[in-house]
Amino acid sequence: MTVTLKGHIEVPADRLEQIRAGLVDHIRLTRAEPGCLRFDVTEDPAIAGRFNVAEAFTDSDAFRAHQARAQASDWARISAGIPRDYRVTGLTD
Repeated sequence: MTVTLKGHIEVPADRLEQIRAGLVDHIRLTRAEPGCLRFDVTEDPAIAGRFNVAEAFTDSDAFRAHQARAQASDWARISAGIPRDYRVTGLTD
């Protein structure tokens, strides 16, 4: 079953440039992961500092592998403490 994640992150103005720079590698690495069907992070044109996130992975194992890689990456350090509002569907035990 496909696993999807949709939501957003809220980036404070003083961290915008760091987040924008860090996203380049995070997006590239994630899209190269086995099982990644979609990974988009885009700045919201209407809400300053909001980045909309949309992900899709082939299954729960691929999604969990992504989460593990991301938590051990530079992205985790760069984005530490950034508020996130995500909804995940399709995740199974």
